Parts: sequence; C-alpha cells; structure tokens
Amino acid sequence: MELKAVTHDDKQYVMHIDRHVTDVSFDYRVYTKSCYVLWENEHRVGIIVHCILWDNLPFMNLLYIEEKHRGKGYASNAVKAWEHEMKQQGFKMALISTQVDESAQHFYRKLGYVDCGGITFHDTPFHQPMELFLRKVF
Repeated sequence: MELKAVTHDDKQYVMHIDRHVTDVSFDYRVYTKSCYVLWENEHRVGIIVHCILWDNLPFMNLLYIEEKHRGKGYASNAVKAWEHEMKQQGFKMALISTQVDESAQHFYRKLGYVDCGGITFHDTPFHQPMELFLRKVF
C-alpha cells in the first residue's frame, strides 16, 4: 500500500467519499497536501484527510477504506504511513477523534493512541454522540 498526496486527478474519487468537501476546500487540500489517497496495485483503496492544529499538531479527521478492502490491514498500514509522514515533517504527536458510539476507538487504541478528552455538541446544529479525542506521541 502506498500513500500519495491528493492531486486534481483524484477529485472525483475524494468527493465521492467525503461529501462535506467543496471545490474550494478540495483545492486547498491539494495545495496543502492535507489529503492522501491510499493506493494498492495502482488502484485507490481509501483516503486520509488531516489538518494541522495550532501550527504544530496533526489531526486526522477522516480515515476511509473502501468496503471491499476492509479487514485486510489497509487501515493500520495507512495510519502507520501517515504517522511516518508526519514524523518526517517534524511533528512529535498526532491527534485523532471518533464518536464514542463507533468501534474505531478500539482500533486506534491498538495502534497506541490514548484517550485525551471529548466534546459534546448537544443542542447544536452538529448534534451527535460525544466526539472522543485520542493522541499519540511519536
């Protein structure tokens, strides 16, 4: 599996997965290299989207693996490749989040992430179960 920074050639693929992204925000992802496409044998298998908080903390806000490729180690390998890329860029820690009612929290803990807080959005336009934050020091 290979992690490649998103390009304009990936636009249709990424926008099919991440329906929140606009044309402008997609262009920003290309410019900032804040989205990676996961490739296996010249086929896209998923994406990772991140941002940099406070100019020094990578925050992965989306990990998506195509349904037919799940359960084959792509997600673990993708996170490890992303962490390696963040380390190469000089970052010392990463942050991720998942809703408390999702099983992804267990996946991230197996990769060495530890709980570090949560936020609720009750009575807001973003009402959802609590968002659990996890961190990992490299």
